[in-house]
Amino acid sequence: MAQALPSFDLYGAGAPVSPIVLSVPHAGRDYPLAMRAALRVPPETLVGLEDRHADALALAARNDKTMIVQRRARAWIDLNRSEQERDPAIDTGVSAKSLPVATAKLRGGLGLIPRRTASTGEIWRRKLDGQEVTARIVQDYRPYHAALGGLLEAARARFGVAVLLDVHSMPSLGGGQARLVIGDRFGRAAPSRMVARIEAEAQAAGVPVALNVPYAGGHIIDTHADPARHIFAVQLEFDRALYLDTALDQPGDGLIATAALLRRIIAAVADEALPRPSAIAAE
Repeated sequence: MAQALPSFDLYGAGAPVSPIVLSVPHAGRDYPLAMRAALRVPPETLVGLEDRHADALALAARNDKTMIVQRRARAWIDLNRSEQERDPAIDTGVSAKSLPVATAKLRGGLGLIPRRTASTGEIWRRKLDGQEVTARIVQDYRPYHAALGGLLEAARARFGVAVLLDVHSMPSLGGGQARLVIGDRFGRAAPSRMVARIEAEAQAAGVPVALNVPYAGGHIIDTHADPARHIFAVQLEFDRALYLDTALDQPGDGLIATAALLRRIIAAVADEALPRPSAIAAE
């Protein structure tokens, strides 16, 4: 029996040429036929769950950096949730009693398998069989995390340090609010000097920036950051209006400038991660 192809795309070398590894987990636009059959709403109404074309932004910025991009839509399975965040309201494979304390995201319908959105309400026409959900975990969720973990280990083995930049996008927060939110799990996932370099690049570009509010980073950052082993992780949430058209549907005129900002962020973090030549010479 042929092995199923992975539901993610890998760009760049499997042995990273830089300590920086990029991840884009929420830009997927693949809505499988099995999903379409189970939805009670048209797939196009779920675009709001996507980090719309965040993959185009990251591709334009990455240069030779290794990057992993999920193709499956977030509504199929959310890579930024724990496997424990299965929703008993739509998943027959779990019960409320079998779960740990429900997270706020799970209670709001945005668990491992999203159940509802603010604009559409409930999105599934029926409960999902527990085996269906398990199959999504085995075929789409775990392979992404395994591949990402392997890339970070390879970068650390080569450079002594690895840094995950997890690229997301967000709805506009409103006038005067941040247009880039940096999430480092309140200092637990990356050193402050790296975060300061990201803040400095955003400020130099005239992009208002915030730290951890309202997005501190999710399961991907929690899972893959291991500062004791010099594996760090930062979530980057870009305002979609920075790089999409006025309809917030397709890449727009701002893509070039926003990609240039992300490229400078990548370079700054890489510079901060690697030892200075003068420090090496002094050893």
